[in-house]
Amino acid sequence: MNILDKIVADKYKEVELKKSLIPVKQLESSVLFDKQTHSLATALQNSDTGVIAEHKRRSPSKSVINQKVSVQDVAEGYETAGVSGMSVLTDGKYFGGSLDDLLLARSAVNLPLLRKEFIIDEYQLLEAKAHGADVILLIAAVLEREQIKQLSEFAKSLSLDVLLEVHNEEELQKSIMPSLDMLGVNNRNLKTFTVSTDVSKTLSTQIPDDFVKVSESGISNIEAIKDLQQYGYQGFLIGENFMKTENPGASAVEFIKNLQS
Repeated sequence: MNILDKIVADKYKEVELKKSLIPVKQLESSVLFDKQTHSLATALQNSDTGVIAEHKRRSPSKSVINQKVSVQDVAEGYETAGVSGMSVLTDGKYFGGSLDDLLLARSAVNLPLLRKEFIIDEYQLLEAKAHGADVILLIAAVLEREQIKQLSEFAKSLSLDVLLEVHNEEELQKSIMPSLDMLGVNNRNLKTFTVSTDVSKTLSTQIPDDFVKVSESGISNIEAIKDLQQYGYQGFLIGENFMKTENPGASAVEFIKNLQS
């Protein structure tokens, strides 16, 4: 069983427990549930940098990344830097995140917020909406085509943007459908954890132009972004690069300034 299978198996149990504790009606009555959402896809199309900056405390491959900074400070720093959107990890067991992180980020900024999570159930989309998310992530590696269709259509009915993540051609081919806004290529091999932006380059020609192309993982310098922009990528998810510094917001300011110069 690889790490992804383990995370997903735990996620099914976690979601069942949450459903029994917090009824759907309670999520739907949240103050944030009817808030107008900000489209990340539109923000990326209108941006010259396309940086989606992440808040991530730890990960299975890197253990602790940054436990010290507050999510509000990070969010405000990212907004000051001019990022196109912010990704907030909400998985507790493996990444040290929570839905509270999403709420705190939402209270601090007006950026499009992505709930970065292993989504397997419509209930998690209601949670995302109730906690202020604008965008949800679906991971093709853990979902059947029918699940992708059902979850993405449900997300659209809640006015949430959908970013679908793929790792290879097979996942991409099974996933292409009109209910997606963005197609993300994860440059990390989930079995070996090695990272190469060649994955994004190879798949770029197979992503239809109807979707905003996003490249994820392994983007730690300006050159990588400029290189990938030539392949039609408009979004760049930057996870550990900012978070592993003492002040992720200030690092993002510096990075984006250099990217624009």
